[in-house]
Amino acid sequence: MISRVRVWLNRTYAENVFFMDQLRRNPSDRAVEIHATHGDPDSPVLAAADTADLEPEGLSPAAYVEYALDQCVRRGIDVFVPRLHQAAVVAHRAEFEAAGTALLAPPPEAVAVFHDKVIAYEAVQAIGVPVPPWYRVRTAEELVVAVEELEAGGHKACFKPASGAGGVGFRVITRAPFSLTHLNGFPGPHVPLDLVVDALTQSDEPVDWLVMPRLEQPEVSVDCLTGPDNRIRLAVGRTKNGRRRGFTLHEQWLEPARRIAEGFGLHYLSNIQFRMFGDTPVLMDVNTRPAGGLHQLSLCGVNAPWAAVQLALGEDPGEMTPPFLGQDYTVVSGLRQLRPVSLPQQRAEAPEPLPAVPAPATAGTVVVEPAGQALPL
Repeated sequence: MISRVRVWLNRTYAENVFFMDQLRRNPSDRAVEIHATHGDPDSPVLAAADTADLEPEGLSPAAYVEYALDQCVRRGIDVFVPRLHQAAVVAHRAEFEAAGTALLAPPPEAVAVFHDKVIAYEAVQAIGVPVPPWYRVRTAEELVVAVEELEAGGHKACFKPASGAGGVGFRVITRAPFSLTHLNGFPGPHVPLDLVVDALTQSDEPVDWLVMPRLEQPEVSVDCLTGPDNRIRLAVGRTKNGRRRGFTLHEQWLEPARRIAEGFGLHYLSNIQFRMFGDTPVLMDVNTRPAGGLHQLSLCGVNAPWAAVQLALGEDPGEMTPPFLGQDYTVVSGLRQLRPVSLPQQRAEAPEPLPAVPAPATAGTVVVEPAGQALPL
């Protein structure tokens, strides 16, 4: 009798409820139980999991590794998909293996390269993958020089943290003075250069930014599945052009993604993003973890999460080619149930403690989450 597989996702994105759904609907018809942990008790992944725990706050990376090892032993975890403190966790791979847990994550050397975007750009440029021009900026003076040089070349400048994920901190520089134009409609990424310079000049807080030209669409995110032997098993590009999404197997996107994934040992699931610089596709970012939109490959008849778990368990799925490319689609919000909780304002007595090992929610508060459900256009 084939035993069930126990998978743990730690403090992951809300969209990964679909990652979990795909694990359960795997083509091997293998029983899968999912453990989830998060710092937010209202995270949808906790409700979607078979068992769940709230994560302690304020742990150092080293202390988090101890917490994670304890979770793996107590919960009987077969495969751990770490997002939070990924670098610290993968540095202790041998200890997790000794506990019977496989890590679905690249080796520490690969994680370290792509933690810092400047180091990443230098590294991929050295193996022949095109990158946009960039400037590392830590002062107001360096920012002005970078912006002026980019503008002299006919480009619009933008900046983002040299280390970060999910588009946090991304801004586009404008020369337009701050006015009601910036306050009309929804908030946007544009920020006047003089306000940024003033903020840098007046602040004692250090910054470490990457300043580069604003790259053009389409944006293509290549989801890669790479084995521990550094050989690609799957590579599919997801295209984004405004609201319209689609898929591509064009080599102008897949070839550089394969070169990066195989060349740097991005084992298991990674996501490599490109945009256009003039007529040339250039690297934008590399994620050493599964992308939040990975589940959208199901529209191509592919179950990438399960193939990755198989690889982690030593069950090689072999090279995978999508049987077809799904039609263009868009992403809309959807409903997901939350775990039943007692809200303090709804009852006189103190709320009961959050259960450590809940069953999937069958009742409770329902909210609209940006769940990323894919609908055809």
